[in-house]
Amino acid sequence: MFDKIRNFIEEVKAELRKATWPWDSDPKAKGLKKYKELVDSTVVVMIAIVLLAGFVAVSDLLLSEALSFIIGKVAS
Repeated sequence: MFDKIRNFIEEVKAELRKATWPWDSDPKAKGLKKYKELVDSTVVVMIAIVLLAGFVAVSDLLLSEALSFIIGKVAS
């Protein structure tokens, strides 16, 4: 049982060493320069969220106005 757990943990460590991480592995890099890729990716995601939220808000407004117009015509 413990051998299986130890083997699993060793395999996880081996796989994590193969992964690319979104920060600079250079020990001389300091501050935000070390995390440039991570910060850039975060900014892109935040911009995409704002744009998507705007699109959904405008679509909701237009569709609700169109539906109100249609219901108003039918009710008259």
